[in-house]
Formats: sequence, C-alpha cells, structure tokens
Amino acid sequence: MKAILTLLALLLPPSAIAQSLPGTQPLPPQPDFSAAMVEGIDTMALRLIEQSKSSRHPTREKLKAALGMVDERPPVKALECVGDIKSPALLHETGQCRVFRVRWPVFDGVHGEGIFIQPKSQPHARIIVLPDADEAPESLVDSRWLATGCEVVIPALVTRGTRFSTTDGLRLRTNVPHREWIYRQSYLLGRHLIGYEVQKALAVVDWFAAQPDRVPVIVAGFGEGAMLALHAGAIDDRIDGVFSAGHFAPREGVWQEPLDRNVFGLLRDFGDAEIVSLIAPRPLVLQHDRYPGHTVSMTGGPGERAIAAPGRLAAPERSAFDAEVARAKALAPGGRVLALGADGSEESIVRHLLPAPAADGVIASLRAKPSAPALSVDETREERTVRELGRFTQRLIVSCEAERQARFWDKVPLQPLAAFEAHTAKERERFWNEVIGRLPDPDRPVNPKSRLVRETDKVAIHEVTLDVWKDVFAWGWLCLPKDLKPGERRPVVVCQHGLEGLPEDTITDDQTSRAWGYYKSFALRLAEEGFITFAPHNPYRGQDKFRTLQRKLNPLGLTLYSVINGQHQRILEWLKTQPFTQPDKIAFYGLSYGGKSAMRIPAVLTDYCLSICSGDFDEWVRYCVSTELPIPGYMHANEYEIWEWNLGRNFNYGEMTAFIAPRPFMVERGHDDGCGTDSMVNYEYAKVRRLYAKLGLPDRTMIEHFDGPHTIHGVGTFAFLKTWLGRK
Repeated sequence: MKAILTLLALLLPPSAIAQSLPGTQPLPPQPDFSAAMVEGIDTMALRLIEQSKSSRHPTREKLKAALGMVDERPPVKALECVGDIKSPALLHETGQCRVFRVRWPVFDGVHGEGIFIQPKSQPHARIIVLPDADEAPESLVDSRWLATGCEVVIPALVTRGTRFSTTDGLRLRTNVPHREWIYRQSYLLGRHLIGYEVQKALAVVDWFAAQPDRVPVIVAGFGEGAMLALHAGAIDDRIDGVFSAGHFAPREGVWQEPLDRNVFGLLRDFGDAEIVSLIAPRPLVLQHDRYPGHTVSMTGGPGERAIAAPGRLAAPERSAFDAEVARAKALAPGGRVLALGADGSEESIVRHLLPAPAADGVIASLRAKPSAPALSVDETREERTVRELGRFTQRLIVSCEAERQARFWDKVPLQPLAAFEAHTAKERERFWNEVIGRLPDPDRPVNPKSRLVRETDKVAIHEVTLDVWKDVFAWGWLCLPKDLKPGERRPVVVCQHGLEGLPEDTITDDQTSRAWGYYKSFALRLAEEGFITFAPHNPYRGQDKFRTLQRKLNPLGLTLYSVINGQHQRILEWLKTQPFTQPDKIAFYGLSYGGKSAMRIPAVLTDYCLSICSGDFDEWVRYCVSTELPIPGYMHANEYEIWEWNLGRNFNYGEMTAFIAPRPFMVERGHDDGCGTDSMVNYEYAKVRRLYAKLGLPDRTMIEHFDGPHTIHGVGTFAFLKTWLGRK
C-alpha cells in the first residue's frame, strides 16, 4: 500500500501533493498536541520508575559516584576549637563532660562545623549525630547526649534558609533555599550537596578511626540528617551501627522532594531498601518519627528573584514505611534491622546498636540525666557553611576545564580524519549514555498521520505525528514548497523552536506576534527559498509540567534529551524515506532552547548533516553554574531543569562540537543577546575554530555576530545552508 501511495505521489501534480502526504493516515485535530506529548512522556517516566525496582544492583562505588564523592579528604589531626574572647569555644561543662564548638577540615577551604561533647572518662562509643537541616547543633545538646558517656560530634548542615543565596557583585538575591543554591552550583560539576555533607560526616569518622582506643562508631540522624546517616553507613564500613529517624521511605517519589534531593541515576540502583542492604549485616535502627514537614516557598521576599524549584517533604504512611522495611529485609536477609515507631525506647535502640558492655555503660549513664543547658546558637556559622561550599564549588569551574582538557582534548587525534572520527565516535557514546542518558531506540511502528494546516502562495504546511514508544509520539509542521516537481528531491532544514515554543512559532509571518520577534518566520522563509523544512515540537513547554519530567527522568539516569533524541531518531527515519527529500541532506537549525538542542541532538544523531546553533552557544559550564558573571546566568533563572549531571568534568560546548565535526557547524550570535556575553561565546568558539583548522576543514565552521538581540538573524545562516546543502 505504501509503495502505491508513493508512486501516486510521484505522478500527481504539485497541488495534489499539497493536499495530502504520501503514506500517511488522516490526522484528527488535537486541542493541544504539546500537552498531550508531555502527558505521554510523563506516563512513560512513571512506568520506568516503577520498573526500576526489579533491576537494581547496588554497590558502594555506585552510590559514591552518584553522590559525586570524588574529592579527597585531608587527614583530620584534631578537632579545632572555634571561639573568641566574646564567645569562647567551651560552651558548657558538667562533672561528666565538656561541650565545645569545633570545626575540622573536609576539602580545601571547606570545614565541617558543629558541637563536640567530650566525656571526662573513657568513652563507651563515638557517635556522629546529624540533625535536620533547620536544627542548630546546639539545640540537640540535651540531657540525653550529655549523659551517654560517649564522644559525640553534632555537625551543622546547610540550612533551608535563603539569606545567603545571593550574588553580591550583581546585588541579586533569590528565594532559592541554601540547599538548592549549593545543588545548582555543584550538580553540573559532578558534585552534590548530599555528597558534600556525607564527606563532612566521614571526615569525623576519619578522626575517630585515628584514635588509639577502639570503641564502636555510630552515626545517627534526624530528618535530613537521617538521610545522610543512611548514606554514610552504606558507604563506610568503619561505621559500626546506624540510627535513622525521619527519612526512610519508598524513594520512587523523589521527584516531588526539594531539588537538592535530585540524584542522577539514583533509582537505577537504589531505593532506601537498597541503601540499607549495603549497611547489612551491621545493626540499623529505622524510626518512623521526626520527618520534617517542609514545602519550598515559591514566593520571594522584597528584592528577591522567585526562582526556587518546587518541592516538599512529608512523612510517609506507616504502611509505606513498613513495606520498604520488608523490601530491605528481603534484599539482605542477614541484616539486623530494627524498625520502630515514635514510641521506640532509648534502651531498645542502644541495645540494638551497641555490644553489651558499651550498651550497659550508655544505659547506666543515661539514668544519671544531668540537666540540659540552654546553649546560644552560633549565628555566624550558617553563612560560613554556605559560603565555604560555594567558594569551593566556584573554584571547580577552573579545575574542571583543566580536567576536560586532560580527559578529552589531550586524547583526541586530529589527524588523520579517520582516526579523529573513530575516537570521537566512542566519546559520543559516552556523552549519550552518561550525560544525556540513552533510551532504547524507538520501537513502535511509525504510524505517520498528517493533515493540511494552511497554505501560502508558495508553501503548503502539513501537521505530522509519528509514534515513537508506548505513550510517546513526535509532532511537527512540514513545509513543502509548491514548486516541488514530481520525483524531485530537495534538502531539508529542521527548524527548532525554543523554550515554551510551538512549531507554528517558527512559521508565523504575523510581524505583530511575539513569536515573529524571536523566530522571524525562519521555517517558512527557508521553504519559500526552496528548502523543505520541518518544525518539530520539543517538549520543553508547560513550565513546571515539563520540568517535572526532568525530575522524574534524572533519577533513572535519563534527561529530557533522552526522550527528545528518540523523537528525532524517528523524525529522521521518516524524513529520509519521503519521496521529496534528500536523505543525506537533512540539516538542523535551532534558536535558544532550540540552540541548546542544536548542540545535543546532532552531536549524537549523525544523520543530521550540519548544525546551526542560534542564541545559545556559550561557555556553557560557566554560564550555568557561575555566581560571579557580569550578567545573570542560570544560577539566577527559573529553569531549574537546566543542569546536566557531571557535564562540566567531561564536556562543554567546544567538546560537543567535536561530536558534530567534521560536519559543518555554525553559530549565530546577537551582540545584545543576554544568553552569555560576546567574550564568553568567542572564548568557547575559539576551541571550535581551532578544531576545524586542525582537521584541515576551516571552511566548515563559522560564527556570525549581528547587531541585535536574542533572535534569528537569518543572513549568514541562510547563506551557510545554501552553501552546504547545495541550493543557490
């Protein structure tokens, strides 16, 4: 049937071709194809999350990698006292113990800070107590901890406040919680706030392990600290027991939690039960109690940019808690897990975690119960905690560039061309699999459907849908020149819209519309100049609805571009089989988020013969995570889905271009475009120019600067397309 339709299409006059596309079924009108696409991807993502539970293989090394624990800790020779004349380090003393403010080194310029309770006799055990994020360590110093007869360190965590989520040079304040503020800086650089804070706890374990006497080491946590206690215990077997109250639950809904809980690839190998399996056979107490109730505020105070990502924390139902405990026990039958409700007794917890001699000593000490002091909170610590991690992470921008040079450029053979292509083919796979996240190839029949949308005097415009995976389809508008002769094949330009855009935005010629201001009708104009154009819809539309897709995909080791690349695989497959296209001449041209697409889609899909990036090419890593730019970057934007895990240690836009080369590549840049600065763009593009020159192909790349804003210029780019696609 398809062959007959194709033959008829070759024989029919142009007007008939304009009315119907060969080999397609009628496409019923849809009120909102964009919303339907997002809904379908959402359905697929939730299905994949549920399926992940049956194929997990947890290891300590995988967990460390997921948390970005790549930085070496220096030896902790001693806990340093923190104080001055007005606020001495010694906060309290009883006949049994002393209480100090202390700090200890973790990384270069980064310290852990908190409270140290030092017993005056041989300790029964050494305990790290990790509070919830909004609990000051001083508030946990009560009669219980004073009486244990144990050495106790209570670290401070990064809080959920917003006071220091600022860029002072630009006088920009945000409503972003401190925890999200550090997440935004670190995620793209292959680090994570959770990893940072686990490292702070493990630095104390280092110090404990260096002591001459051997007593049990316990990590206990509440709320946010309960999560860190589980991770620390899973990673470090020097920890003899773990107590966790206020975190353990099914983790498949992590996408609803605050953004700083977003861990790339977590659910591929870990739910909370799998993390617990790494603690076994050591003793563990899980308590269904002290879960923080917290919802991220979406409003900003006076002078604040309201850009925080939505998220909330709440206690799971007891039945869900018990079900996850049952999973943990099934995964590690030899584990020693004690699950308690809020009424769990201190004595039962102590006896489960500690061997008899130590447990007896702690319980005896608890019965003494000295009075609890009212300790003043160190009001200066919160800023230090945020600023130290911020400064450390900002320095990584520079060291990551050196890392990319060593990992990538120093290993790329630039001659002969065949050696370059063979090497970058392997790196392309790494980029697709490890950064973008790769889904299986489209597996549904194409099932093309189309309908005529409208016509101009030169162009017929058809709406097209193609099936990709279950629940997921591709959709776009196809522009066919009316002077297309039967049997004639022409080059195709895929014209990609930007953020919150639609296919028709690239086609509308209404010069009073907002869309025309950005796109200048470039898909229609190119069709009027004789190209076939296709304007696909990429599902970055719907604000939180599409950004939530990224939140659901990330824990699976996937991104929105995992889906988009599959959709474009199907689009290319269909375009190449059409009787009016030149299958070896399908180009990509995108603006803004479409320019972001121009760096990621042709980089992995080599059937695109060239790529043009408009309004997006930049020193991308710096633009995403720097808090010190002369202009606001993504640290000050509401695109909270923008960061890609570990990208900065491996690939920037220069490296992505190496996956497009030796195919032609062009950048279109307006001097007044707020997405970066000319100097940042030119800095990164110099790497591209050098690459093509070293390949002996300097004519295959160019950059056009024009005096204008964030828009399609359509001058040098149109000439570039005509040169490389062979049209006059």
